[in-house]
Amino acid sequence: MSITSKKIRVLIVDDSAVARSYLTNGLSARTNIEVIGCAVNAADAKRKISLLNPDVVTMDVEMPDMNGIDLLKKMLLTYRLPVILVSSLNLRVLDALAAGAVDFVRKPDGNLNKEEFFSLLAQKIVVASFAKVRTASVVKTTPLSHPTGAVPLLGSNLALDQAVIGLGASTGGTEATLEVLKRLPSDIPGMVIVQHMPPGFTKMYAERLDRLCSMEVREAADGDEIHRGLALVAPADLQCRMVRIGHRYHVSCKPGDKVSGHRPSVDALFSSMAETVKSRMVGIIMTGMGHDGSEGLLAMRKSGAYTIGQDKESSVVYGMPMVAFDIGAVQIQTSCENIAGVLLRYLKTL
Repeated sequence: MSITSKKIRVLIVDDSAVARSYLTNGLSARTNIEVIGCAVNAADAKRKISLLNPDVVTMDVEMPDMNGIDLLKKMLLTYRLPVILVSSLNLRVLDALAAGAVDFVRKPDGNLNKEEFFSLLAQKIVVASFAKVRTASVVKTTPLSHPTGAVPLLGSNLALDQAVIGLGASTGGTEATLEVLKRLPSDIPGMVIVQHMPPGFTKMYAERLDRLCSMEVREAADGDEIHRGLALVAPADLQCRMVRIGHRYHVSCKPGDKVSGHRPSVDALFSSMAETVKSRMVGIIMTGMGHDGSEGLLAMRKSGAYTIGQDKESSVVYGMPMVAFDIGAVQIQTSCENIAGVLLRYLKTL
């Protein structure tokens, strides 16, 4: 994907006049973004989307007449427009991502200054302008097509007890990772997941995965042991790495510099696995902009790992998996829906 000099045309949807003015002024100062209008509610948004044909829509989740989630579902029936949520911290953001939003940015709350906020939002708008938007017809309203726990167990196997899995994703990854995990059994080898998310959201995300999947899922804490039946989500704003203590593996979650532009970083996790894991390991790289995870996955493959990459057709943004595939880090490339099956077939050979 290439960045052109053409300005990205943005429609702002927010019921607050203060928020609309704040967003308009901040985004208009960016040379690559043009704010072409604002909408105050759902009806206004639908009219202006049809009239103005924006490239990207920013949307608040909470609005008086119709919330952003319901608007998003209705909008995707007609328009394949990428939506960036600009909202306060609450569970509705995860619901909106499940409904088809591409990404989200938390409204400033004192922890993020104005320049940092608009730099992050502008970056996500650029990414969204390239995103493959899911239509409402493919959005999963019931995450499990089987009762929780009905995926056949892998059973007793010392090799599986010692195996570990790393998974990394960014834009579009919250739902893509769910698509993988919900197809896996409760006795899956220990997993560590890096999903690029801001502080406050990784815990909620882990709790959501835990509710919808067969295995236990929780936000990782420094020193947690990795074991079968557990998937750990790397906490936001900390670097998460795998460490070996005796014959067991744990996670180290500590402050540190960004790696490949991110904290947590997929490269940091994958590189640590390549360096420390002495048993069977799997690396999975999924949808996201940029290159985070590609070098780490290559190191994993060179260390004997089985590596899987999401394909272009099923990726919201085919960036991270594309770079990994291009440098030879990916052993097998497949769709989001098939990754679990590929993984399970490999694990059954151990």
